[in-house]
Amino acid sequence: MINHNMEHNLIEHMLMILNIAQDNHIDIDYLSEHFNSEDITLSLDRPNTDAICEMIRFMDEMPGGFLIYHADGDEEIIYANQALLRIFQCNTLAEFRYITGNSFKGLVHHEDLDAVEQSIMEQVSHSQYDLDHVEYRIVRKDGTIRWVEDYGHFIHSKTVGDIFYVFISDATEKHNLLQTEKAALISEREEKEAKIKNLMEEYDKERKIVNQEQLRRLEVIEGLSVNYASILYVDLDSDKVLPYRLSIRTEKQFNNKFKTLTFSSYAKDYVNTWVHPEDRSLVARVTTPEYIREKLSSCKTYYINYRIQSGADSQYLQLRVVNVSTNSHISQIVLGYRSIDEEILLAKEQRNALEEALNNAKLANNAKNTFLSNMSHDMRTPLNAIFGYAILVKQHIHTPETALEYLSKIESSGRQLLDLIEQVLEISLMESKEIYITETECNLCDTLHDIHKMILPLAEDKNITLTVHSTALEHCDVYSDQDKLKQLLSYLANNAIKYTKNGGKISISAEEIERLPNDCSIYRFTVEDTGIGIHKDFLDHIFEPFEREQNTTFSGVYGTGLGLTIAKNITELMGGTITAQSTVGKGSTFTVTLRLRTQSNPFMAVIDTDRILDQIMHQKILVVDDNEINLEIETEILQGLGFTVDTAFNGVNAVDTIRSADPEEYAVVLMDIQMPVMDGRRAAKAIRELEHPVLSRIPIIALSANAFEHDKRMSLKSGIDAHLTKPIDVPLLLETMARIVQLRD
Repeated sequence: MINHNMEHNLIEHMLMILNIAQDNHIDIDYLSEHFNSEDITLSLDRPNTDAICEMIRFMDEMPGGFLIYHADGDEEIIYANQALLRIFQCNTLAEFRYITGNSFKGLVHHEDLDAVEQSIMEQVSHSQYDLDHVEYRIVRKDGTIRWVEDYGHFIHSKTVGDIFYVFISDATEKHNLLQTEKAALISEREEKEAKIKNLMEEYDKERKIVNQEQLRRLEVIEGLSVNYASILYVDLDSDKVLPYRLSIRTEKQFNNKFKTLTFSSYAKDYVNTWVHPEDRSLVARVTTPEYIREKLSSCKTYYINYRIQSGADSQYLQLRVVNVSTNSHISQIVLGYRSIDEEILLAKEQRNALEEALNNAKLANNAKNTFLSNMSHDMRTPLNAIFGYAILVKQHIHTPETALEYLSKIESSGRQLLDLIEQVLEISLMESKEIYITETECNLCDTLHDIHKMILPLAEDKNITLTVHSTALEHCDVYSDQDKLKQLLSYLANNAIKYTKNGGKISISAEEIERLPNDCSIYRFTVEDTGIGIHKDFLDHIFEPFEREQNTTFSGVYGTGLGLTIAKNITELMGGTITAQSTVGKGSTFTVTLRLRTQSNPFMAVIDTDRILDQIMHQKILVVDDNEINLEIETEILQGLGFTVDTAFNGVNAVDTIRSADPEEYAVVLMDIQMPVMDGRRAAKAIRELEHPVLSRIPIIALSANAFEHDKRMSLKSGIDAHLTKPIDVPLLLETMARIVQLRD
């Protein structure tokens, strides 16, 4: 059997013979007959030359196409057999070279070229012995487009360098048949899905109607049974009444027994025995079968209020009549009796309370109206900037520097708008009492460093001198809710940036002011600025929701008036206090005092972010999101940073991808939460339950628009390692990936 070296030598001699034949315009038969002539000199012996010529003649007469071309440079064509010329409708090799530009690149349809060459290179890099296989379109001499199948092999020739020899066949009919079958299957599936959907919708409509009717009946009966002292069931057709619940008064009509009576007799006796003389005619009239049917023909229920005699005093009762008939004929009804004495007596008090509440509501409404007005202005201002600069970017798309400047302003306005939204959501969450404090290991020096790093660009934009002092901290390692602490200090620091003019100064400091028993200390955090200051009269209101001494229009500073409210709420949740001192024109000082538990033996985990991210770049990141726009953005950002990205459109796809992956193929999974088929949390649980020990421990980070505290807790509970919110904060994402991957390692 010919080994690979012999194969290379054979191909090299074939290429020499082809070159000689082409250079001397000699066909293969002539070359074989004149091999020993003086003008042709070869180092190959006569039998092998005959064998090669016979092989080339055989290839030229094959029914399928055969092609040899250079693998490098312009991929110049070396040889094409007659079958390939027929596929391209060419009569001669020269004609074939002309319409293809004498290049493999000119042979492949230009829309398929990049994908074809990439596929070939990937297959060749996988195995140097197997044939690579690709399908692509070609353009024949008459302009028609055909599909072909390409089976090729790469070898290195000492004579002419790297080459491919390829077997090509026309696959147009096969491709068209597959497309037709695929379209038919898709059409059939869509038709079946549409039928199932219609059936389900009809079923849901019918079930909803039935459920609503049953619930309505149950609600009426249950409501009466809870609120009414006496409940009677009446059949007008048979003139019968049956008690469901009896009060002191009605039990005398029934002799304290749940027995059936004649309704007309019961109604007459009740009126004469209990109803106030002035109201007897009213009650007698509205409880006749004729009146009941007439009234219930236009409504489901009605009621009357009347007085009863109770010794020398009168009491107020209400009788409610409800139609419970199952058809249009009104016969079955329910009578409910309840006391409204307290309602009547409390009416005046309620009116007074209502007036007071109305006044308070007006004050609150005025505050909210002011907030909504400011909010509308403060939201529309960045929105106007976003839309305006977007138009300008389109107009200056060919001026990169100008377009980048406008894009930077769009990003800044977007972050400003996001900040407004997050503050409103944060205060809403606090009002719902769904915020919790979670103590973890925390380093106060690192926290201050992070705050400094975060707000330094804002300070530099206004030429503000920003300093951070932490030398007075004896115990930097504590137990605290690090995220809440950062949020608290960032609100105070950002507030200082907003209200400090250009060239001002801001100082952020932390000091340990008292050591307590049980490994606890009192810490004081101070944010001091040389800003515009706050009037003394307004200092008592600065922590109230929606309160601002001046709105955006007068102060020129965007904001909702919620930042300091949130800061105060966080401080109180952490068991601390917050105070403010200010002088107009000189600046303000905000002081937060917290009691924190110190760490006895702190462990400093150093995260080598650059090394970890470089490690991740040698693996893949799986991005899972059902929204195509979000998926495109996340993929482009990560690929732009040098990462290799795979995508999945729902939780099921994600679980299947990880289950079938190699253990070291994926470094991390970025998981959306709300998705069809299977949401992100269920997908995370499924991944954690995989049998493979490495795949089941793959780092999972949630990237979700769900930003509330309980969303994050639910994600962590489901097996997700971290919960980040959209829009993507790229530095935070990279830091989180590095931290979690290092912890896994």
